[in-house]
Amino acid sequence: MSDDNKCGCGSDMKDMPIPEVNFSTFVMSLSSSAMFHLGEVADPSTGKMEFAPALAKHSIDILALLQDKIKNGMTKEEEKLLCDLLYSLRMKYVDKTK
Repeated sequence: MSDDNKCGCGSDMKDMPIPEVNFSTFVMSLSSSAMFHLGEVADPSTGKMEFAPALAKHSIDILALLQDKIKNGMTKEEEKLLCDLLYSLRMKYVDKTK
């Protein structure tokens, strides 16, 4: 038996159900990331709690950016950038999953 199977992670991770993508799960994911990097949540693979302030700040800043964009909206340039990036990523995804 491989080490991945002993800990219940690794190759078994691909079989785990993925939560529905909606705004709430996205925000909760970012919040969980910030809590992890603040050392408030243990790494599930090691059980250790580590403090990474730069990564915690990054997640917090992303949440603040989302809050600002929801409140104040995107510029035309931001809308075009997001639209173009999504189109490109979706086409690559479709191409690779045919």
